[in-house]
Order: sequence, then structure tokens, then C-alpha cells
Amino acid sequence: MATPVHPTTRRDPATLPHYEIGASYDEMFRPNGRPRTHYRHLFAQLMTLPAEELRRSKQEADLSFFNQGITFTVYGREEGTERIFPHDLLPRIITSAEWETIERGLIQRITALNLFLKDVYHEGRIIRDCVIPGEIIYTCRHFRRQMRGVKVPRDVYVSVCGTDLVRLPSGEFVVLEDNLRVPSGVSYMLTSRKVMKQTFPTLFRKCGVRPIEHYSQVLLSTLRSLAPLERSSPTIVLLTPGVYNSAYFEHAYLARQMGIELVEGRDLLVHDNLVYMRTTSGLKRIDVIYRRVDDDFLDPLAFREDSSLGAAGLFNAYRAGNVVLANALGTGVADDKAIYAFVPEIIRYYLGEDAILNNVETFLMTRNAEREHVCANLHQYVVKAVGESGGYGMLIGPHSTVEQRSEFRARILQQPRNYVAQPALALSTAPCFIDGRVEPRHIDLRPYVLFGEKAAIIPGGLTRVALRKGSLVVNSSQGGGSKDTWVLQN
Repeated sequence: MATPVHPTTRRDPATLPHYEIGASYDEMFRPNGRPRTHYRHLFAQLMTLPAEELRRSKQEADLSFFNQGITFTVYGREEGTERIFPHDLLPRIITSAEWETIERGLIQRITALNLFLKDVYHEGRIIRDCVIPGEIIYTCRHFRRQMRGVKVPRDVYVSVCGTDLVRLPSGEFVVLEDNLRVPSGVSYMLTSRKVMKQTFPTLFRKCGVRPIEHYSQVLLSTLRSLAPLERSSPTIVLLTPGVYNSAYFEHAYLARQMGIELVEGRDLLVHDNLVYMRTTSGLKRIDVIYRRVDDDFLDPLAFREDSSLGAAGLFNAYRAGNVVLANALGTGVADDKAIYAFVPEIIRYYLGEDAILNNVETFLMTRNAEREHVCANLHQYVVKAVGESGGYGMLIGPHSTVEQRSEFRARILQQPRNYVAQPALALSTAPCFIDGRVEPRHIDLRPYVLFGEKAAIIPGGLTRVALRKGSLVVNSSQGGGSKDTWVLQN
């Protein structure tokens, strides 16, 4: 049953008339309708600001995003692909104690996954010890046999990671999935913060919010730490697929913030296993490539021969140790959604520790009993294709039709390795300013982890919002948006 905001504290019926608190954990309100302590400043602001002023602030924020060209691309839509990134006005707030647990859990996780990737592409101990079936690893479409035996600088396969977290009704944060190949969204985190500091400067100071503006410089330091040792002043570039890629704004933004060149495959040349970029003053050697191009498209000689997004010979230069790719090739095997189910065992195997952040219960469709159970109860589960991202290839059972469930059942039976299932979760809700009113919407959190000489996590992340009422899908490609994430100093 929905619980209204406590009537003795509500002053402005125009913005908070019937804020409904359901079965999900609400970030701002306790089950009795009273605001949580760390939200008290935001709650007071909402009680004193007229709805019209909030609308004006929202319009100013949208205009700022528009003027900065903060966009994303939706593929497969008839009404045009490029859009201003949807942004909610109200911040999501996380306490210092909660963040400390998140930080420890994410560092533990990325450390174990890097050890896993090194093992998989070299000794394969975890397979021989029957912790993970070799069949699961070798049938992953992101496993790269070409990476067997390739030495990776500092044994760092994943230097940039975006891990998706959700909060359960109990208040516990759990890992929904890992994004280890070319994780995106950090530019929206950075630009949202800039806009929010302009929109709510007094509130920002009152809350004591930890800064995130140094992310780009920490990323640059991480990339420098991976450069070949003999290169004292390494040249670092960001490789983009080009202006038609959905995250091109982010590529250009990060390159500008780090003060490095933004290049496309056509700008690169490989000679004698060295990688160069073409400049107006001639060829310049490249030492580190922060690549935002998928494995398959990096080198037409080693992978997809029809690709023009990378450079011929790049893989040989990489294998020879003359250039560093961040993230390393083949990291996708560790964020395959079937491998995700084994991460607690991976942590225990390499680190001798229990996972600080738990996984969501995950059923593998390659296991007969689990497949039969899920297929008989599809209305209760979220079914995901193991190699997809962005909300594609997914069935949300409770919101599906009989026809959709029948279609997915057939897909599962035809290709069981390609699917996993998880219980439909009651994602936490947070207040959002929707059509002149403050209403709850479901959210998740994607913090960004950097891993070089040491691990670093910028305090915050991209809080993604399912802007459609009742929706659990937060991906921007599926109607979601974002909001600023405030981690408190104390």
C-alpha cells in the first residue's frame, strides 16, 4: 500500500501531493513517509521552492545540456537518432558510510576480474580446478583466442570499468552487471555535476558533496601508468568509431578534458609493429590507445576484415608490446552475463575472500533444472541475452505478454548458452521532477572504477533513471535518463 508523505511536513502541494512509497526502497523517504537524514536539505528545498521555480530550473538545466551538445544516439528509431540526454533535476544522495562499502566492494571485484582474465588467457588454473566450466568460457562470443599468451602491461586487462549496482528493498546494494569492454556514460556524470552546481549552488554547499571533477585527470594518470616503461613521455590518444557512434559526444568530451588527441582508424598507420597517427607535421608515434571501439573492429587483419574503424596491423603491434590498448582485448569474457554468475566464486578463488557486494541470483539456461524452472515461470523473471547491452535482447517477465514469453521460451530452448535469467527486482526509487510534480522513479547506479598502478573510484557515478512511470528499464536507449549522484563528505 502506498504511503503518503507525512502530512505535517508537506507545505507545497504543487510538487509533493501524493508521493507514493511502495515495496521498493525509497532513497529519500523512510517507509513512514519521513525524509531520511541525509536528504533533509533537499527535502527542505523542495518544501520551500514553488513548482514554477523548479520548472524554471529544469528549463535552464535542459538549455545548458542543449548548448553543450550533450547528446546520445538511439539506433533503430524512425523519428531521428540524436537526442539531448534526458536529465532529472533532483540529485540522488549517498551517505559516506554507504559509499565506503561500495568502494571496497568494487575494488575487490575489479582486482579479482583482472586476475581471472590473466589466468584465462595464460595458465587456465580456474578451469583446471573446475571452478568455472571451460565450456562456458570458450563459448563466450567475446573470448579472444588471439589473446592466449599475450603479455598485458602490469597484468591490467581492465583499466576502466563501469559496474551497475541496484539497491534492494532491504537497502543493500548488489551488483547487477559488470561493464568491462568499453563502458560509457561518464561524460554525463561529469556534465550533470557542472549543471547541478549552477542550479543548486546553496544546496550543494549545505550537503557537503564530494567532488568528481578530477575524474579526467585520474583517467589520464591511469593511462600513463600503463605505457611502455621506456617511453618517459608517452603519447596517448582516444580512438573513436566516429561522429555517428552513439557515444561520440563522450569521446570528444573526454579527449578534450584530458588534453589528448581524438583519432579515428583512418588517422592511424602501423609500420614495423609501431603505431603512428597522421598529423599536419608528419607521423607521430602512439604509446597508449584509450579505445572506444569494440574488439571486432580494431584490426581488419586479425578480426573483422570488413572493418574500417581500426587500423591494419594494430593487433601485431599490441602483441609485440609496442602499444597499449585500454581496455585490453578480450575483456568481454569477464562481463558475459553467464560468467557474472560465477564472480563470487572468482573472488573467493583468487583473493580468498567473500564478495563484499553480492550478486543478484542468476539462473544459467545451460543447466537443465534451472532452464526448466525459468521457462515454466517466465512471468517472474528478467531474461537477458548474455552478450548484449543497452537494454537490448531482454524480456521483463512481469511486464511481458503471453506472445513475448512464448517467443523468448523458444529462443532459450534453441540457444540456452545465450541467455540467463534473474528474478524481477524491485529497484529502489528516488524523487524525480516529472511534469511539474515530484514523483518516484526506479534507478540504478554505475560507478566508474579506474585501475592502473592502483585502483581509484571517483565518489559518485551515473545514476540512471527509468523516467517512464512503473518502468524498470533505465537505459537511455529504452527511455531512461540520468541524475547527478551526490556522495556526502560525512
